[in-house]
Amino acid sequence: MVRLPLPADRNARLLAFVSLANSAGRGAFVTASALYFTRIVGLSLTELGTGLTAAAFCGLLSGVPFGYLADWRGPRETAAVLLALAAVTSIWYLVVNSFWPFLVCACLISFFQGGGSAARQAALAKVVQGTEAVATRAYLRSIGNVGMGIGTGVAGIALAVDTRTAYLCVMGFNALCLALCPLIVLRLPRLLVEAPGNAAKRPALPPLSVLRDAPYATVTLINVVMMVHFQITSIALPLWLARHTQVPAFMVAAIVLFNTVSVVLFQVRVSRGITTVADAVRSWRRSGLTLLLACLVFAASAVGSAITAGAVLVVAAVAHVYGEMVQSAAAALLSYDLAPADKHGQYQGFFNTGMSFSQMIAPTVLIPLTVTWGVYGWVILGVVFLITGLVMAPAVRWAQRRQGAAGIATSEASA
Repeated sequence: MVRLPLPADRNARLLAFVSLANSAGRGAFVTASALYFTRIVGLSLTELGTGLTAAAFCGLLSGVPFGYLADWRGPRETAAVLLALAAVTSIWYLVVNSFWPFLVCACLISFFQGGGSAARQAALAKVVQGTEAVATRAYLRSIGNVGMGIGTGVAGIALAVDTRTAYLCVMGFNALCLALCPLIVLRLPRLLVEAPGNAAKRPALPPLSVLRDAPYATVTLINVVMMVHFQITSIALPLWLARHTQVPAFMVAAIVLFNTVSVVLFQVRVSRGITTVADAVRSWRRSGLTLLLACLVFAASAVGSAITAGAVLVVAAVAHVYGEMVQSAAAALLSYDLAPADKHGQYQGFFNTGMSFSQMIAPTVLIPLTVTWGVYGWVILGVVFLITGLVMAPAVRWAQRRQGAAGIATSEASA
């Protein structure tokens, strides 16, 4: 029997169950939503794309301000309220029948979930510190993949049945999963930063101050570029295999499954060796090199028979998922260790907008490179990953100098 990758700490386990429930709902929704909104609701592909893009943009806007609110009013309460609002709003998906209600619903849910994610990261920083936070994020990522698998399985049943009732059940499953999240969050201990009304204990930094922290913003931007690799298997690979190789289409599903299972089984183990900023920088560099290798091997699958290309793709998939796990672990440590200890809400909210932003820019980057430019595009993409892996070191040194200067200023102000 395979055991769920759960952390030992009770509070970290609660956050893991939040991740499991949230990911299960998301996995079901993502898998079935395109067909539900186009075939059942009656949206056009243009309307669907416009709505999802607008929703992603709303998610980008909410992370930092709600993260600041979590620093001020407490991450547990902030996360619970936002997740509850997302759950209530998601019920609207059961009755939408045109574009504008869908657009409003999608934008509100993304807005609440973006803020809720920032508050959850702030809660994680409160209940576990240092390297434990990095290990716990590895657990959360592993169990999140388990949840995605469960949700995808639920949606797969609905796709097989292919009726309105089946799709509505998927939307209901998503709403139920979201409703479980605030109930679990409220079982965390009270994590208030201050007593309400005590202005002296409010965060010393003003709202949105993270946007003026140039070194941390630079580290975040580098992470955004690197995180484009997460979309390779979902965007670039299916089109690449169909247009440039002899490999059958089912190979895409096999690679996605391999990636998911690998993260569940090995993400925590990969993260254990990354305990300091220096470790994270070295690992980041190794991730860039590994992703370069993966891109070169993906390009090589254009040559040869289906069997030969399939074998090459297996090698590329191994390199890709290893680079992904190393990058994820290194990013987790850097995002925490380079942020002020009492400002994790807005700082984690800002850092974690990187995934949403990468999802927005990935299609415009990956499709021209890998489909239009072919082999040369894969080489260029790999070189970009290599450069991104190398430039993190000077960016981190800059951020550490800024931390040191801020620490000296704080000590002098309190003396």
